[in-house]
Amino acid sequence: MTVSVASPSAGTRPRVGLLVVGILLIATNLRAALTSVGPVLDDVRADLGLTATAAGVLTALPLLAFAGFSPLAPLVARRLGLERTIGLALAVLAAGIVLRSVPVTGAIWAGTVAVGAAIAGFNVLLPSLVKRDFPDRVAQLSGSYSATQSIVAAVASGVAVPIAGDSPGGWRIALGCWVGLTVVAAAFWLPQLRAHRSFAAASVAEAAHRSPWRSAIGWQVTLFMGLQSLVFYVMVAWLPTIEQSHGVTATAAGWHLFGYLIAAVAANLAAPHLMRRLRDQRLVALLCAALILIGVGGLLLAPGAAVLWLVSAGFGAGLSLVLCLSLFSLRAVDHRQAAALSGMAQSIGYLLAASGPVLIGALRDASGGWTLPLTVLCVVIAVMGGFAVRAGQDRVIG
Repeated sequence: MTVSVASPSAGTRPRVGLLVVGILLIATNLRAALTSVGPVLDDVRADLGLTATAAGVLTALPLLAFAGFSPLAPLVARRLGLERTIGLALAVLAAGIVLRSVPVTGAIWAGTVAVGAAIAGFNVLLPSLVKRDFPDRVAQLSGSYSATQSIVAAVASGVAVPIAGDSPGGWRIALGCWVGLTVVAAAFWLPQLRAHRSFAAASVAEAAHRSPWRSAIGWQVTLFMGLQSLVFYVMVAWLPTIEQSHGVTATAAGWHLFGYLIAAVAANLAAPHLMRRLRDQRLVALLCAALILIGVGGLLLAPGAAVLWLVSAGFGAGLSLVLCLSLFSLRAVDHRQAAALSGMAQSIGYLLAASGPVLIGALRDASGGWTLPLTVLCVVIAVMGGFAVRAGQDRVIG
């Protein structure tokens, strides 16, 4: 993956090169620590004696951390600077990965919160860093680190079971080994810690535009964001377990999750080209909801063709993510309103998404099977499609 940047002077070129490499290496840490959990979740439950509901809470903790710690990241950056705050987040991530893998009571819960808090910091601060240092390459570099995180996330899901092996505690190695990526990223980030560039908040005058919190459009975008995230994280958390209940081996289920994530990457790359050809985003919204519904409905009605259904659901998930991120700008009058809409959608959205794995786990415990959870998930997808189509209309908040 090639990333070109604005032509720097000879003196700054080495720093620019290290910065780009550092950003891409940080991107390798954005999802691998999360997607490696699902394939070994049954092992974690068996070893720690967790119910399906408790396991759902465990998978939801990073999302709750995203919602809770995202507003704090800019506050820390104003004190320490962008580079040092990102360096601190790398240290917290490494500590969290190690902590959740050690055989100490409660460590997996504390470590998981730390992992979520660190990734929340990256999610908030990397776009600011890219916009500040590469203002004419925002889309290109942002796309590169997004693709990087998705590819590594897919690989992490595929290799988790082989790394864990047959040992009852092998899941600890499968989750803990990703600290290696964090250490490598931190090593390349060290030169950036000498930077003293400030992260002062821009003063924002009170805009005359409507707040997204008081707008039907704002809530449509927010609920679309939250429900599509809910479905995605349910799939990441529970898909291997669902497949194993139908006789698929743990290794194969992990690689099926890999295929789901790779299909999402393909859709990430295709979505901008598709959206450019249409007058508004309603058709894309309908398409992504239909693809996800076909995938989840297929798992419910014909689980033997799981690979086909996962490609459909994964492609729909990839389309929906790009559509959500685009709507933050397309439905806003200016950048201030876009920032307000993005903040609203991501804070409410991640809280809503966090409920998904817990709800599905609780329904699995209550019903003793996956028919009821998958049926409820299909209903959620249908509701998501309704909000997506409404949000896809060509209009702004005002």
